[in-house]
Amino acid sequence: MSVGCRLFPSIVAGVAILVSANNAWADPDAGSPGGESGTSFTIDDFAQYNPRTALDMVRRVPGFSIQSDDDGSRGFGQATGNVLIDGQRVSGKSNGAAAALRRISADRVTRIDLVDGARLDIPGLSGQVVNVITSGEGGLSGTWRWKSRVRENLTPYFHEGEVALSGGSDALSWSLEASSLPERGANAGWETTTDGASVLLERRKEDFTFIADNASVSGSLAWKPDSGAVGNLNGKVGIWQSDLKEVSKTFPVGETEGRRLFLSGEDEWNAEFGGDYEFGLGPGRLKGIGLIRLEHSPIVNSFTSGALDGTDLSSSRFLQTTDEGEYIARAEYSLASSKTRDWQVSFENAFNFLEAESALSESVGGGPFVDIPLDGANTRVEEKRMEANLTHSRQLMPKLRLQVSLGAEYSELSQSGDNANLREFTRPKGFASLSWQAQPSLKVTTRLERDVGQLNFSDFISSVNLNAENGREGNSEIVPQQDWTLSVQAEKDMKDWGAATFKVFYSDIEDIVDRVPIGTGDGPGNLDSAWQIGAEMDVTLKLDKLGVAGGELKSNAEWYDSEVEDPLTGVMRPINGNLAYYFNFEFRQDIPNSDWAWGALVDRYKVHYYYQLGERGIEFGEPGYSNAFIERKNFYGMTATFAVGNLLNQQDGFERQIYSPNRLGSVVRKESRGRRFGPIAIFELKGTF
Repeated sequence: MSVGCRLFPSIVAGVAILVSANNAWADPDAGSPGGESGTSFTIDDFAQYNPRTALDMVRRVPGFSIQSDDDGSRGFGQATGNVLIDGQRVSGKSNGAAAALRRISADRVTRIDLVDGARLDIPGLSGQVVNVITSGEGGLSGTWRWKSRVRENLTPYFHEGEVALSGGSDALSWSLEASSLPERGANAGWETTTDGASVLLERRKEDFTFIADNASVSGSLAWKPDSGAVGNLNGKVGIWQSDLKEVSKTFPVGETEGRRLFLSGEDEWNAEFGGDYEFGLGPGRLKGIGLIRLEHSPIVNSFTSGALDGTDLSSSRFLQTTDEGEYIARAEYSLASSKTRDWQVSFENAFNFLEAESALSESVGGGPFVDIPLDGANTRVEEKRMEANLTHSRQLMPKLRLQVSLGAEYSELSQSGDNANLREFTRPKGFASLSWQAQPSLKVTTRLERDVGQLNFSDFISSVNLNAENGREGNSEIVPQQDWTLSVQAEKDMKDWGAATFKVFYSDIEDIVDRVPIGTGDGPGNLDSAWQIGAEMDVTLKLDKLGVAGGELKSNAEWYDSEVEDPLTGVMRPINGNLAYYFNFEFRQDIPNSDWAWGALVDRYKVHYYYQLGERGIEFGEPGYSNAFIERKNFYGMTATFAVGNLLNQQDGFERQIYSPNRLGSVVRKESRGRRFGPIAIFELKGTF
């Protein structure tokens, strides 16, 4: 039996012990707003934070974290994410719930309900779900945010922020937002290269910068007439422009000093439009959902190296333009046969594509660039997919609710151009979820799910990494991975002490996508099986009863272990490059009888090694990232925040070992680098109008 199979029953047993240990959790007879009807929050519950938007409020809900709507799931499936707005999920992915909440002014929020997803009439939801109820009143309201960041090795920027405007009258409401979310990165340090016996070959003094601008315009329109119909439209159009530069001074042992220069640029545009319409039909309700998402991404990479005396000069260029899109049409018909039972039948049709045009060329000694053939780099991949599901929910007992879904999907995968191919698949999918209100303040949800993963279409296309001097073969035979996942989630309302959510899971994975040998190289491919276990925790601890008035401690932590058989060596190892753990701790104190707050955050992560045919490597950040802030919540009517980041002076590290002829052979080169990026100063203003 695998380690995961041995550990998971023990973890589940531990949760069961916690459930049964009433004295350790709470008085089971004590009343709780977190019981069968859930917990409700109003704006008064968040007054100490002076929230400006609905997103500010949801982020302070105790023991809760927003899940992304764009989590890589296939199509819309059933419900994704864990946020509803006025009882409706947002018909968007990149323009999902978090983006919609940011466009809603806090004064338009009537209340926020934290409820059990299994009790809602939205199949697929389980565990904690936030439902943000808005007032729907007329008039205009707006929010804005501005942020500046100053750090070493980079010019400060002053153009981060959002401006949002919302309004409505009668049955119609709308929102608009313009946003600029630039990204910056820089670090510098030394890299050391040795041979397999750790004899020094070269040292490099490296300087890395990354500059990206991400701007978009988004909006939504909602219609709720007296007839009971509900209609929603949302859209987003954006650009992403990035420039990466890495400059290295090279000092090879016994040879002439040299230089290396790597440049990478991307000039992307993207757009997403979604909508839904729901109305009564016969004894139930029919809902139609649609989504269109498009992206155009030209990338230019170049690499040049040589000695200062002009010798050993070489250059290479890799150009790739990708166009990708997703079209989804979905219909859901829901029928409540009684107050404790409901049914839903759903159908979904989706079309995904990715088309790539690529070119690789090299120049030696300053000569002309010569094209290098790159098989599998010029191709178009398409998937046509249909799925159907039947879902039933029922109240088994006053405190026990069951939800079961059975379904199947059919997909046709085709590839034209390089590595042309055509395949068809039919796969079952579904889940069973059991929600138990163990105590008024304790809820336990168990879920068993059969899932089909979303393909990454770039895995079909060959590409090269000029800076790392390696590449990836495209794989026309790759298929979506499937898994059985069993999870147990406990949600604890600790009243004045806060709240906590704890989840454990075990996944048995088929056709796991990992790195496999392909021809004379390697790339993404399927392995027969793997397993993964994990634990996730989200805790909010109020500190008033410990003598820290207005203080709270929030923590989010994740831990994972996995095992798969390496396709080259046959040795069992973790899934390629998987996250091993991540945690953060955030302390915040809103000083009573004042408009001041202060706090600090620390986080840390660890990933497992990645494995390729001829190398393995790992990235790390030591000892972790931290910041501290001070906030004035009424600075001439605005909220002003000043923060200093990287107080622990984190080092971005990378190590890799290169083998010959592959990982079955000996290590011939080792690389190790450590780069630091110094302190970061952040200033932010936000307000309403």
